[in-house]
Amino acid sequence: MRILTISKWLLPIIIFAVLSNSLKAQNTKSTSNNESKFEKLLNEKRKVHASIALNERYKIQIFSGESEKAKKTVLQFKQEFKDIDATIIFNTPNYKVWVGNFKTRMEAERNYVEIKKKYKNTLLIKPSK
Repeated sequence: MRILTISKWLLPIIIFAVLSNSLKAQNTKSTSNNESKFEKLLNEKRKVHASIALNERYKIQIFSGESEKAKKTVLQFKQEFKDIDATIIFNTPNYKVWVGNFKTRMEAERNYVEIKKKYKNTLLIKPSK
């Protein structure tokens, strides 16, 4: 009789141990895969918003006006100056095209001279937060 009571408890414990051993909370492969996807997405976001991220830097405004003309101006600018970022900012009632993300005023002024040759209505600005 005593053997039966031990086996009643022993069988469920063994079944539980076997089943819990095969269960896993997370797969380590998917975690590393998710981390790499997350890093890629984060890097893409940084590229897209590079000119907006730091407002303590100098920018050059090359256009202020309608939405469609602003889009055309950005496309044209990106073809002419491939190394400089361009962003459209909406400031009621105009769309403004800001280019560059210059650390110093001297760097911004050097680029300002080159950009001024192609775009006549340019302003050197330091956006506020």
